Amino acid sequence: QTPESFPPLRNEAAVRVLRGQMKGIQGHCNSCYMDAALFSLFSCTSVLDSMLFMPFPLCDRNVQGILRDEIVNPLRRAGFVRASSVMHLREQLTDKGRCSSFTNAEKDPEEFLNLIMQQVLGIEPLLKLQSGGQKEQDCYCYQIFMDKQEDLVVPDVQQLVERSFLSSDLKLVEIPSCFIIQMPRFGKEYKMFSKIIPSLELDITDLLLDSPRECCLCGDVATLECC
Repeated sequence: QTPESFPPLRNEAAVRVLRGQMKGIQGHCNSCYMDAALFSLFSCTSVLDSMLFMPFPLCDRNVQGILRDEIVNPLRRAGFVRASSVMHLREQLTDKGRCSSFTNAEKDPEEFLNLIMQQVLGIEPLLKLQSGGQKEQDCYCYQIFMDKQEDLVVPDVQQLVERSFLSSDLKLVEIPSCFIIQMPRFGKEYKMFSKIIPSLELDITDLLLDSPRECCLCGDVATLECC
């Protein structure tokens, strides 16, 4: 365990600490979904560090301590987290009766995020979405759903998010403080895309509800939107 607090890894430090053998979060008993989610959320960004420190109304301080001291801090300090540390977290989620199979079964990352953010820590939803003028929906992450499109061979995240929102007639009600995106699902037998290029910046202008947009012809504020 590492009692100190370490900042997220950036630039050269990230390469130095995270590259090489025995780096990342060690997998064990179908933990890949949780390992990947935790690495993405905490290794190189501090956006969700409130999960590690703030006493939220429903916050389970024991789970919060395990997440901070046994997983995030060792990852940022040494670039490696033992499988036993992740199993400790999984056991706590199981012991509290929230899900009996968290120690051995593979789960959807969204299920894990909803559990730990909502039920364990009591964090307010990160996203507010609206579909076709219907009632707002609160959620913690957005999973990309879309049909196979032949013109997208090696897409980037920007393209996938825009097309997914368009096909589902979705809009962001407000700018999110953190936008967690789950890529399209795939299995051993089928992969929708062989690879996806990360977008280092994400332009959500066209995804925002009632947001002023620039006309693609004249450059002035647009009054109509082509669908």
